[in-house]
Amino acid sequence: MKITDLRCAVIGRHPIVRVVTDEGIYGLGEVEYTKPYLKPWVLHFREALIGEDPTDVERCMLKIRQRGSFKPYGAAVSAIEHALWDIAGKAANVPVYKLLGGKVRDKVRVYNGSIRKKRTGDRPEDYAADVKWMMERPENFFMVKQGISFHSNMKDSVDDFHYGPRQTKAGYHGAMDQGQISERGMAHMIDCVIAMKEVLGDKVSLALDCGPGWFLNDAIRFAQATEKYNLMWLEDMLTGDYVPWVNPQAYRELTVSTSTPIHTGEQIYLRHNFKELIETQAVRVVGPDPADIGGIAELKWVAEHAYMHSIMMAPHGTANGLLGLGALINVCATLPANYIAFEYPSASDPWWEDIVIGLPKQIVRDSHVDLLEAPGLGLDIDAEGAKKYLSEEDAGFFD
Repeated sequence: MKITDLRCAVIGRHPIVRVVTDEGIYGLGEVEYTKPYLKPWVLHFREALIGEDPTDVERCMLKIRQRGSFKPYGAAVSAIEHALWDIAGKAANVPVYKLLGGKVRDKVRVYNGSIRKKRTGDRPEDYAADVKWMMERPENFFMVKQGISFHSNMKDSVDDFHYGPRQTKAGYHGAMDQGQISERGMAHMIDCVIAMKEVLGDKVSLALDCGPGWFLNDAIRFAQATEKYNLMWLEDMLTGDYVPWVNPQAYRELTVSTSTPIHTGEQIYLRHNFKELIETQAVRVVGPDPADIGGIAELKWVAEHAYMHSIMMAPHGTANGLLGLGALINVCATLPANYIAFEYPSASDPWWEDIVIGLPKQIVRDSHVDLLEAPGLGLDIDAEGAKKYLSEEDAGFFD
C-alpha cells in the first residue's frame, strides 16, 4: 500500500487531514478548532509522505516528526499521525487500540472541560451556578474543570487582580497576561473555590485550569491555601497553553511545596520534552494532548514513562472535535493504571453530530465512553453531508 495524496480542508473551524492510498483506504485526522490557520502547515508534509506505506506508521513519522514543535505547530504532525493509524487499523480490519497493545478497559473515563454555557460572571455565586449546571447534566461527569485566574476573565473583571502588564488586544487566543497576583485577587479565587466546593461536595471532583501566568510565589500560596478542598489538580500555573517551554525546576519546587496535585503538559510536543518533567517528579499529573504532542503513540509512550514514576495521566482534548474523540478513545483504552480520565471534546458546532459516522446518540454515560469497535479510529465523515461545509478550493477533498 502506498500513500497517493495528503489533503487538508477546513471544515467548520477544524483543519481535517485526509491521507489517500492506492488501495482505496483513507485515513482521517482532526486539528483543534482553534487552529484553522494550520492547513498550509499540514500540506507542507505532502511531498515527504507520498509513496510511503502508511501502515508503517513509525517509519512515516520518522520523516516528519522533527518538523513539528510546541503548540500549535505539533498539531499538524499529530493529525497526520492519527490518519496513518486510521489507515493501519482499517488495513488490518481492527480498531487502532488493538495495534497499540490492546485494551485494558472496556469503557474510557472522561471529564467535562468542553460542555459549557456562558457563565453569568466571575463572582463566586456565578462559579457556583455554573458547576451546578454541569453536575446536573445527563453525562453524569465524575469531575468538572473550571478556568480561573489567568485562564479566565477574572484577570480583567476583578479590579487590580494582578500587578503585571495587561494585554491590549483582547480575545487573541494564546496571549498571556502575567504578574504578581494581588491580595484581593488571591482572596477572590479562594472564595470561588469555596463556592464551587459547597455545590459539588465530594460527589463531583473539581480541577482548576489556572494559567499560565503565575509566578512561583503566588502558585505556592494558592496551592497551599486550597489543600483542604481536595482539588483533583491545579493545571498550567507556571507554563502551559501556548508557552513553548516547560520549566521543570520551578514546577518541582511548586509540587514539593504542597499536597495539591500539580498538572501540566497540554502544549508540550514529543516525549523528549516530558522527560525531565517526569524523571524529576516535577508534577503529579501530566496532560498531553494527542492532537499536539505528536500523536497517539507519542502520548502512550509518555503515559508509560509517567506510570513508572508514579505520576498520573489525564490527557487534554477539549477542542479536538469528534474525530479527535476517536483518537482519544483508542489510545486511552490502552493506557496503564495511572490513567485518570481524558478531557471530553464535544462537537464544536451542532452539525458535526450529523456528519460524523460511528458515534452513539448519547456518547457519554456515567462519565464513560464506550470503545469504538469499527476498524481504524472507528469514525468517518459523511462526505455528502459534509460537502456543504467545504470551501470552493476544497471541493475535491472527498474525491
